[in-house]
Amino acid sequence: SKLAALFAHPLYNVPIPEVMQKDKLFVVNPMEKFSLSHSGSDEWVSSSKAETLLPTGKTAYDTYPAWLKFHVGINRYELYPRQDPLMPTILQDLATQRIVSSVQKSGGTQLKLIMTFPNYGQALFKPMKQTRDQETPRDFFYFSDFERHNAEIAAFHLDRILDFRRIPPVSGRLVNITKEIRDITTDKKLAKTFFISPAGNVCFYGECSYYCSTEHALCGKPDQLEGSMAALLPDKTLAKRRSWRSPWRRSYHKSKKAEWELNPNYCAQVRETPPYDRGHRLLDLIDMTVLDFLMGNMDRHHYETFEKFGNDTFLLHLDNGRGFGTHSHDEMSILAPLQQCCSIKKSTYLRLQLLATQPYLLSDVLREALAADPLTPILAEPHLQALDRRLAKVLDMVTRCLAG
Repeated sequence: SKLAALFAHPLYNVPIPEVMQKDKLFVVNPMEKFSLSHSGSDEWVSSSKAETLLPTGKTAYDTYPAWLKFHVGINRYELYPRQDPLMPTILQDLATQRIVSSVQKSGGTQLKLIMTFPNYGQALFKPMKQTRDQETPRDFFYFSDFERHNAEIAAFHLDRILDFRRIPPVSGRLVNITKEIRDITTDKKLAKTFFISPAGNVCFYGECSYYCSTEHALCGKPDQLEGSMAALLPDKTLAKRRSWRSPWRRSYHKSKKAEWELNPNYCAQVRETPPYDRGHRLLDLIDMTVLDFLMGNMDRHHYETFEKFGNDTFLLHLDNGRGFGTHSHDEMSILAPLQQCCSIKKSTYLRLQLLATQPYLLSDVLREALAADPLTPILAEPHLQALDRRLAKVLDMVTRCLAG
C-alpha cells in the first residue's frame, strides 16, 4: 500500500505539541457516562448522576459512538489525529448506519439534507448532481457551478493526504429516496417537492436559492440516489465557530474584479491586517490555497475556526463541492496568496515535494484512498492526472519564490 507507506514516512510522524486541557474543544471526564438530553434537541449532555463505571468494567468513553469520540477528540492543533483508529468506523457509520430522519439544511445556495442516525450521529448529505466525467462548462461563472458530491469525498481524502486534516470525515453513500428521505422526513416544505418523473423515477427538489426547481430536480434510479455523507461538527451551541472572510475572496460579480486581482502588492497590506499580522494564520491560509488549487476550487469565500482557540489554531476547510469541476484547465488565480506572499510552511513544502516523487505520487495515493469508498470510482482518471500536473506547478512557484 502506497498510502500506508506515505503515512509511515517521517514527514507524517512529526509530533504535534502536547495537548493540555485548555487545548481541547471539550473537557470530558472519560469515566463519565453521557446521555442524550430530552429537550427535543439531539445534543449530548453530561449525566453527572450516571454510574462512573459501567457494569461491563469498561470506562464510559468506550461506549461512546464514534461520532462523539470524534467530537471529543478535537483540539487546538488538529480536527482528528493522523493515525486515527476511529476513522474506519466513522466512515463505515456514515455509509451504512440506518437513517432515522432527513430534513433540509437551511441556508446555502443548493439543496443539502441533514440526516440523523439511531446513535444520534448526524451527517450532511449532498446529492449527486452530475456524472463523474462531466466538466464544468468554461462559460460558467464559479459561483453558478454545481456542488459535486464526489468532490466532497475526494476533498476529504486529499486534505488527509496533504496532512492538513481540516475537513470532517466524508463517505459516499447510495440513498433510497423513498424510504430514507420521503417517507421519514418531518420537513413539510421538503415533503411538498417530491414527484414521480415521466421516466417513473422518484424525484425531489427542495427549497434553495439555486437549482431548486422541477427543472433541476434530483431523481433516483428509480429511487436510488448517490450522495456524500459528511460527519457534522459539534453543534455551534456547544462549540462556537467563527467565520472569517478570505482576503483573497473573489468578487462574486460578473464583471467586477477583487482588489487582489488588481494590486500585485496586495499581500503587503494583508500582512499588516489582523489576524494575518502574527502567528501562522497566513501560512494556514496558504495551505488552504494549495488544497483549493489542486482540486480547482474557486469558491473559497470564507473559512471557519473554533472560537475557543482564538487565532492560534487550524482553519476548517468546509464546503468543497465546487472542487474537481474541470481537469483540462488549471486555474492559476487560485494560487494568488502563494504567488503574492511567496510564503509557505516548510512542512507543507516538504510533503508536497514527497508527493511529487514516484513511490508516493499524489495521484496514486489518492486513487488508493478513494478505492475504499462505497461509490468508487470517485474521480474520473483525468482529474487524478491533473493533480500531478498541478502539484508540479505549485512546486515550480515555490522554487521561483526561493530564487526571487
